[in-house]
Amino acid sequence: MRLFLKKISHPFLKFGLQFYYSKPRDYCYQDISVKIHPDVFPPQMTFSTKILLDFINEMNLENKTVLELGCGSGIISLLAAKKKAFAIASDINKTALNYLENNALKNKLQVQVVYSDLFDEIGNQELDYIIINPPYYPKKPKNIKEQAWFCGENFEYFDKLFSQLPKYLSNETQCYMILSQDCDLEKIKTIARKNEMAFELVLEKKDLVETNYIFKVRNDTWP
Repeated sequence: MRLFLKKISHPFLKFGLQFYYSKPRDYCYQDISVKIHPDVFPPQMTFSTKILLDFINEMNLENKTVLELGCGSGIISLLAAKKKAFAIASDINKTALNYLENNALKNKLQVQVVYSDLFDEIGNQELDYIIINPPYYPKKPKNIKEQAWFCGENFEYFDKLFSQLPKYLSNETQCYMILSQDCDLEKIKTIARKNEMAFELVLEKKDLVETNYIFKVRNDTWP
């Protein structure tokens, strides 16, 4: 991702990307197709969404409750719904949620859409799975679109996430988070440890420009 971000700083490529993402674009996984608004995280630009989709596609989710926290396009929630899960998709981006509702109808899938900053409006849901593809670049987001990329100058996103997450974790709840070698993994793990959270690596996926990791996040006080 670092190489990609450097490349798009070139004026010609930057203009090309701005033009490409100036109108809604489609993204597909298997037979699920979604239309993505320009103000929503574009899964076409990264490998993380595809890696998560492939990972989740191997799970038995029938009759399970799956929360996609910070859903963006919501295609992960749609896949969970296709696999007969009770899918919940939350985001702070209302445009993303509106598009997801339309995409769910188009794909004839049921997803509960929740407008929420992290767990603020999730309530006392009993969850079987929590899936997180977080923003991790340390910069203050200027607008709703940038909140999909930037976690705050001092990693405020992760401070809040790991302070709220323990309430929703139990021995029956599995939480998976995808991160890249391009982020400050040690800083994020340090914030997690302060809240008695631990990371267990379950998948490492290398491509031409970066390595992505899927971690299982659990309570560090459990045996």
